[in-house]
This record gives sequence, structure tokens and C-alpha cells, in this order.
Amino acid sequence: MEKLIALLPMKGHSERVPNKNMKLFCGVPLYHAILKTLQQSKYISQIAIDTDSKTIREDAMINFPGITIIDRPEELCGDFVSMNRIIENDLSMLPAEHFLQTHSTNPLLTIDTLNNAIETYFNNLEKYDSLFSVTRWQTRLYWQNGDPVNHNPQELIRTQDLPPVFEENSNFYIFSKSSFLKANSRRIGSRPKMFVTDRLESIDIDENIDFEMAEFLYSRKK
Repeated sequence: MEKLIALLPMKGHSERVPNKNMKLFCGVPLYHAILKTLQQSKYISQIAIDTDSKTIREDAMINFPGITIIDRPEELCGDFVSMNRIIENDLSMLPAEHFLQTHSTNPLLTIDTLNNAIETYFNNLEKYDSLFSVTRWQTRLYWQNGDPVNHNPQELIRTQDLPPVFEENSNFYIFSKSSFLKANSRRIGSRPKMFVTDRLESIDIDENIDFEMAEFLYSRKK
């Protein structure tokens, strides 16, 4: 299997959960959880942290020696910079063809899920050029104007018989440098494979309530 580099972008500032990446999560900074999981994968040859934070940089160098640190350029700092622009910069600095990008806000992702996703990606390169994680929903959904998305209100069939819809949950993306460039610098290529992940395992921390719930579940798992 070819070389795979894991990308973990993190900024110092966060709005809804202040200082989120360094906030103590079961006694250690939040980002430690996903980084420890990435280190367990036999398929990941290198882990690169992209950050604009001196605090994150120093903590990573102390607790995770051997991790590559990419200092985010000033023009790519801020809350409204596209993640694809940040990834584009990272890819220009790293000598590999295949990449996995995840977030510190996904602490419940397991090594089994990540390894299965990586294997699925490499085993299907002739058919798909990228892979991204999704959450499967099989319930009655509506557009903002009240129109149904995936069902006919006049036919109340069982929810388990409804056509499923899938949410891009941002837990991880696997792609090649070639597919990224061909897709106009996007981590989801032109022929992507959706990879369904467990709903609880895929919790993404956006709000304080997410943090509390993830911490509770993580402590129970441990």
C-alpha cells in the first residue's frame, strides 16, 4: 500500500467553544485524542499539523515528537479561509501522493474505522478518486419551506423503508494530490466514495454541548 500522510489542521482561535483545540478533554488538550488514534494506524507514514498557534505548536512538539509542524502563512489565517486553500498549501510542502485529512474535533473516531476507510480507498482507486465520511439518515426530512425531501406526506410509509440520505460529517477525507488538483483544489474529487460512519463515533464538536457529550462518551469508552 502506498504512503499516506495524515493532515490535522488547527487554528488557535475558535468562536463557539473558545480555545477549543487546547481545551482540556478528559484531562488533556482536545486534539490529543485524534492524534493518538492517527498514530496507531499502520497505513499512516507521517502526520502533519497545520496551525497558526504558537501554543498548539509548542504543545505538539513536547507531547508528540516526530510530528511535522506546518506554520500556516498569514494570508491563510482567519475564520473565513477555505479549508481547501489550507490543504492546497500543505500539499505543496509534503512529498506524497495520498492524504487523509481529519479534525481535532472528532475525538471519538476509532482506529478500526480509519483503517477500514483507508483500505476501502486504496482498494477502489480504479473506481473512485477520493473518499469522505458520511452519516446515514433514514427519517422524514423537509426543506426550509416545508417541502418534503425524501418522502411523500400522503404516504406515511415506515421510516426504515424511506430512501436514506447522507450527511457529509467532516470526520475525514482521503484523496490524492492528483484528484485534488483535478477537482480545482477540492478534497472531494470528481468520483468520490461515501463511507458511512457510526453516528456516535462521528460526533463533531461545534458547540459546548457537543464537547460535554463527546467527553462523556470518550470517558465511558476508556
